[in-house]
Amino acid sequence: RLDNFCFFFPLQCSHLFGFFFLQAVIRNIERELVCPSCKELYTHPLILPCQHSICHKCVKELLFLTMEDSTDVSSEVSSPGSPRIRIQSPSVERLDRILRSGSKRNSLTPKITTLSCPGCLHDVDLGERGIHGLFRNFTLETIVERYRQAARAATAIMCDLCKPPVQESTKSCLDCSASYCNECFKIHHPWGTVKAQHEYVGPTTNFRPKVLMCPEHESEKVNMYCEICRRPVCHLCKLAGAHANHRVTTMSNAYKTLKEKLTKGISYLISKESQVKTQISELQILIKRTEDNGEHAIEEATYNFEKLYNILEERKTFVLKSIQDSQSARLEKLQNQMEEYQGLLENNGLVGYAQEVLKETDHSCFVQTAKQLYTRIQKATESLKTFHPAADSCFEDYFVDVSKEENMLSDLSFSKAVLDMPEIDEKESKIYNGAKICWNQPNDSGLADSYLLEYRKVDKNEDPMWNEVETTSTNKVLSDLDLNSSYCFRVQGLKGSVCSPRSKEVILRTPPAPVFSFFFDDKCGYNKEHLLLNDRRDTVESIAGLPLLLGAERVQVGCYMCLDYIIADVGITKGKYFWAFSVEPYSYMVKVGVASDIKLQEWLHNPRDISSPRYDQDSGHDSGSEDVAFDASQPFTLATIGMKKFVIPKALNVSTAYNERTIPLPSRIGVCLDYDKGKVGFYDADTMTCLYERDVDCIGTMYPAFALMGGGVIRLEEVIPAKQLDYSQEM
Repeated sequence: RLDNFCFFFPLQCSHLFGFFFLQAVIRNIERELVCPSCKELYTHPLILPCQHSICHKCVKELLFLTMEDSTDVSSEVSSPGSPRIRIQSPSVERLDRILRSGSKRNSLTPKITTLSCPGCLHDVDLGERGIHGLFRNFTLETIVERYRQAARAATAIMCDLCKPPVQESTKSCLDCSASYCNECFKIHHPWGTVKAQHEYVGPTTNFRPKVLMCPEHESEKVNMYCEICRRPVCHLCKLAGAHANHRVTTMSNAYKTLKEKLTKGISYLISKESQVKTQISELQILIKRTEDNGEHAIEEATYNFEKLYNILEERKTFVLKSIQDSQSARLEKLQNQMEEYQGLLENNGLVGYAQEVLKETDHSCFVQTAKQLYTRIQKATESLKTFHPAADSCFEDYFVDVSKEENMLSDLSFSKAVLDMPEIDEKESKIYNGAKICWNQPNDSGLADSYLLEYRKVDKNEDPMWNEVETTSTNKVLSDLDLNSSYCFRVQGLKGSVCSPRSKEVILRTPPAPVFSFFFDDKCGYNKEHLLLNDRRDTVESIAGLPLLLGAERVQVGCYMCLDYIIADVGITKGKYFWAFSVEPYSYMVKVGVASDIKLQEWLHNPRDISSPRYDQDSGHDSGSEDVAFDASQPFTLATIGMKKFVIPKALNVSTAYNERTIPLPSRIGVCLDYDKGKVGFYDADTMTCLYERDVDCIGTMYPAFALMGGGVIRLEEVIPAKQLDYSQEM
């Protein structure tokens, strides 16, 4: 028993694991199992002529609604005031009844066989047989049933023929379309009978026919595939049916062809899984950015409307106060004028007062008061003759015309002005010990509030995910790039929630090794009469000077000029390093490379007169053996530059991809020394392309070395300061 249990347990575990794995896979494809019409799992899906699937009931509902819409159009013409009322979804029985009698309801209404596919939104014609001419998608129906079983894994399928108590089914018969427990299956499928030959599967509620029948000829099996209509057909369809003149193939060939295409398509998608995941990550970033930009746009729009509200409120307060102040002043003037005129009435005001004065009998007292009173009476008399109100009752000057502003506010919408695309300045952008990327914003464009610099490593094996860094300036320094790698850069302007188009992508390559920083040495072998250093000791210039002119006085036949050497102030004892510099195009002859301190000391103590014009190490043939022998004795390993050319030596220990002896002088030259491998390479520092590489005897300390003859200038490449790197990282 223990042995049986040990055998049974792993078998059950494997089935259980497979079940849960299938359950997880099925749940991941749930989106493909939902009907585009009812948004529920498919129920008896039918294949439309456009190859989209839709539930059987949904097709009937769409046909019914199409029929109702055509009926509503005629009824709306007769009674345009009646409101449209959306009817509830009818039952399947009522739909069948309506669709069967649809052509008999109204002789003027033709039978509806066209509907709009909810999957592609195109109108599809179902043909003369309508819904009865559609194939049932049994494959999709089976997958949906698997999904339903996975969703209700804890719910067992019970036996259809058990008497109470009902037992759990163990198998389902596809011929009987029923589920059985072990006992009922034995009873209803006894050995030696026809039923014993029935096909059975595991418990299921999805029973499909064993053979696909033709919907046009219900007694015929489909055995061909129409390549024009892309659907299975029977031999009657091909002989005298709608597919008589169509190109058909056997079902086995169609199965093989479509399966190969589907397998290739699935294999391709699986092979691009990393790319899909990357694009999903980008979409997630875009979703997050869309959410953030949308919220920012809402805040900005709210702020702008609030600003308009505040301006309107402020103007409203000012206008209303102005009107009220004018109204008060006018009322006061008119009120005073009215009181004055009321005084002209008998027994009131001025007239009443004058009548009382006339009663005075004392002449002197009367004259004293009557003089001033008479003046007032005269003014009142004149005002009666020329009556003018003290204030105007019209407020035309205070009418606020908002028609222009009303039209402007009615047209208020989103700004159509967008930021123009920034452009990366390839001349100013460079990669050295760090990457400094510069860009320009078009002059006719509004300035962006900030910029988003995106970069990624250009490598087939690398994740093509873009890295992002935001800055408010028009340049950015990056220090986290890998050596000897190509990077792609692009930039985008940001202003609030408005984004400019991304710039054209620019590819730059990093140096092959860490950057070696140094200055020119103004002590060891430095010839002050012929060489001139600047204060920073990063630029050296070769000048002829007065001593050469005075020495030329003794020259009668000819003059031979020698090289003036200068080396770096620090050297290399191990590892691999890279440095860069530029040579002025007008320079006559410049040599650049490396020098060994040990060989340099031997060379200085035992100099050979190789500067004499009588010295010639070339025997006349181009084997290069003399160059190798000569180079081995020299402390310097140098490349020759001059007259706007870069010279590639012809020697056995030189490897290069160029066939020419000279190439145009790059704007920046790079040197890479691999001390451990004994290799020195010369590079175009703009593109980080190796011009040529040669062996070098690395002993002692190796120094970057330079030599000049005639007029010439060498400028060391400026290293991006560490402070600038740190500051850019903080930003």
